[in-house]
Amino acid sequence: MPYVNIQITKGAERHQKAEIVAGVTSLLVGILGKKPEHIHIVLQEIEEEDWGYAGLLTDDWKRSQIE
Repeated sequence: MPYVNIQITKGAERHQKAEIVAGVTSLLVGILGKKPEHIHIVLQEIEEEDWGYAGLLTDDWKRSQIE
């Protein structure tokens, strides 16, 4: 029973999340031969201020790219 945990920053729309779940499920069915009903996928949305990238909080990093 595959369990997949995907962490993304907040902001994805529902249809995008559905596409991620469908796509990952399709990959596991195609590559590992797993049954879709045995695949569990959890999407965790993280606030950008709770995610670090390149030594900065993600929201600060994004602001630095604009300036």
